[in-house]
Amino acid sequence: MGKACLSWTAITRTVLAGMLALITLGGAAMAQMRENSAVIIMYHRFGEDQYPSTNVRMEQLDAHLADLTSDRFHVKPVSEIVDAIQAGRVLPDRTIGITIDDAFKSVFENGWPKLKAAGVPVTLFVATGPVDEGQADYMTWDQIRAMHKAGVTIAAHGVHHAHMAGMSPEKAAYEISHSILRIEEEIGEKPTLFAYPYGEAGEALMKQVASTGIKAAFGQHSGAMTLADDQMYLPRFPINERYGEQERFHRVVMSLGLAATDRLPSDPLLGNEEGDNPPAIGFTLPDAMKRKTELACYQSRTGKVENIQRLGPNRVELRFDDPFPAGRTRVNCTVPGPNGRWRWLGMQFFRP
Repeated sequence: MGKACLSWTAITRTVLAGMLALITLGGAAMAQMRENSAVIIMYHRFGEDQYPSTNVRMEQLDAHLADLTSDRFHVKPVSEIVDAIQAGRVLPDRTIGITIDDAFKSVFENGWPKLKAAGVPVTLFVATGPVDEGQADYMTWDQIRAMHKAGVTIAAHGVHHAHMAGMSPEKAAYEISHSILRIEEEIGEKPTLFAYPYGEAGEALMKQVASTGIKAAFGQHSGAMTLADDQMYLPRFPINERYGEQERFHRVVMSLGLAATDRLPSDPLLGNEEGDNPPAIGFTLPDAMKRKTELACYQSRTGKVENIQRLGPNRVELRFDDPFPAGRTRVNCTVPGPNGRWRWLGMQFFRP
């Protein structure tokens, strides 16, 4: 327990140090901090048309890479992006990070050759169990090592790609620590990034991940990451056949962060006690943000949120009549930004 608390404190201090460094520079630096964000996109499969919910077609990937390698974007390693945001270093506008989950075989056979040829950095989150078991649909450790030697960041994704948020602490600890251990054994380097299977997390699980020395962990809720986000539950935009069409993809990679603070509830894992569900969602918008009165929110199950309460110029609270059902529920809020772009705040809640 002491180790977990120390690691969690260390991460908090890192984030606060970045904020303090900018505060001491004055108002201009604070404005830059609020604007400092990056879009992280997430792939799974490439050219496997029988899995449209997790796949992108090869012509879609070609179009994505043509967009990302243009002069408008700055594709950087995710670890570098995390370091910059946590330290308060301002990133170039339209900074993008590319992640791939699970380590399916089509990554190595179809996606990686194109990504490598395009010269873009990639982070691969590996579910170690199926690789160890030699499942036919997954990459081998030899292939993962080859990608690592070519510059790909190898990161942890649990052992069995399980619903970790609903697990006992003991089972979750195994999923986290053993996946980190297996990657270190196979590539000779301990991973520093983690992604939750299905994007499902809870506050206790986040603290378990932090206790291992992981510096940042990712979900699957949409939005551009900022320093205001929980660094153990950072957003990513899932990309598949439906959401990989070029118009939507371009809108995603042009997104800006919505650096909301004082977010409630702090735990995305919904309990069964009275008052836990539906969650009372609240957050505070940056004071200098323009067009904040045009904020709109949408719930993945029911559509547009009609009951939005505004407490003063910056505080927003969302109220729901019905409990969120079992499984994953997402809430997305957007505010129009400059030049046709959108500020995007995504939240994912999980009820076992």
